[in-house]
Amino acid sequence: MANYNKVLLMGNLTRDPEMKYLPSGTSVVEFGLAVNRQWKDQNSGERREATTFVDCKSMGRQAEVINQYMAKGRPIFIEGRLDYRQWEAKDGSGKRSKLDVFVENFQFVGGRQEAGDGPPQQSRGRPAGPSGGLQAQSGGPTGEAYAPDDDVPF
Repeated sequence: MANYNKVLLMGNLTRDPEMKYLPSGTSVVEFGLAVNRQWKDQNSGERREATTFVDCKSMGRQAEVINQYMAKGRPIFIEGRLDYRQWEAKDGSGKRSKLDVFVENFQFVGGRQEAGDGPPQQSRGRPAGPSGGLQAQSGGPTGEAYAPDDDVPF
């Protein structure tokens, strides 16, 4: 039997990212994501909306970049996998479990206006950020990359 565990989500952070470190020194960031869904009610014809709240986590350099540039309310697109955890409750009342999304890749969404002092804008066709899963943003506002000799239109 084949298995496939892939999640694609775009939403807004519900809280500022929380950075922690493993004993090995590896950085881990945790944040909440609100994903909205809109539809038209079949019976009344009214537009309806529901929000799903998802806890996410990332490790390593990606965690550091998310912690540095993201804040509550900012939009982000994430690609990851579902991660199921189980543990014993501290009060002895039994087992607890939780389903999170482990971020394997992400992209910043929106422009500088939305993101405040977000990630540096790329110029001259160089990657906007570090590798390690971070998708580099394109060179210009329309998504095209620029060669070193091109004029930057902003």
